[in-house]
Amino acid sequence: MLPDQYCQHKAAKSGSSFYVSFRFLPSERRRAITALYAFCREVDDIVDDFPSDPGGARRKLDGWRREIADMYAGRPDHPIMQALMPHLEVYSLEKKYLDAIVDGMEMDLEKKRYGDFSELEKYCWHVAGTVGILAARIFGATRRKTQEYAEKLGLAFQLTNIIRDVGEDAARGRVYLPADEMNVFGVSVDDLRNRRQTSAFRELMQFQAKRALGFYDEAFALLPDQDRLSQKPGIMMASIYRELLLEIGRCGFPVLIKRVSLTKVRKFWLAWKAWVNG
Repeated sequence: MLPDQYCQHKAAKSGSSFYVSFRFLPSERRRAITALYAFCREVDDIVDDFPSDPGGARRKLDGWRREIADMYAGRPDHPIMQALMPHLEVYSLEKKYLDAIVDGMEMDLEKKRYGDFSELEKYCWHVAGTVGILAARIFGATRRKTQEYAEKLGLAFQLTNIIRDVGEDAARGRVYLPADEMNVFGVSVDDLRNRRQTSAFRELMQFQAKRALGFYDEAFALLPDQDRLSQKPGIMMASIYRELLLEIGRCGFPVLIKRVSLTKVRKFWLAWKAWVNG
């Protein structure tokens, strides 16, 4: 299997909303973003694949740090790195951001709770803000403000993921909801683990959703007019993810007992509307 084919398979297999927007890109940019996404999926899966072996997970993540270093030295070994290397200079994909993504995955091995939102925001920057920056460059960012937009949008995406996956994460022993906010609303870790869909829990989730929606609004306000056309793929992703967040709210935040999702048809419809309307 050729490197680009490997990445294509990895991205398609994930079934992610992000993959929908890739199809609207020119071929070179599509190959670059698919390789980046495949890398993110690969390192993200490591922590879940080694739930009882943090040492093994760390060794795997260290292996990816070496893969990144080898790629920037011009001798990539892994198919994903082979697929990504031709795009590094073209799109100014800096090593520090790929390293930061791996660091973010390692945070999942070291930290199971977040005391307040500032702690959580740091984690979100590593696993999502950095990805937003790299993706915006691949899409064709030309303005400094576009990087700020991409970071903010990455934060909104990650907060949406956290809301959607509260039940699944709690079952794995991870709680991404800020501890101080859980205390204010009277929601305990045991409530999450025992899937108690209380009114207090719904109020807490409404608070989290309102914050996430605010970051979507802040992101769009930052995007310069000069880059709106090039950043349409990000806008398409945001259209899908924002609608998912609203759908979770309309359903009453049942995230402790089931995973809320949008159909493929609905995702494509939202993506197409965003592509046409921007």
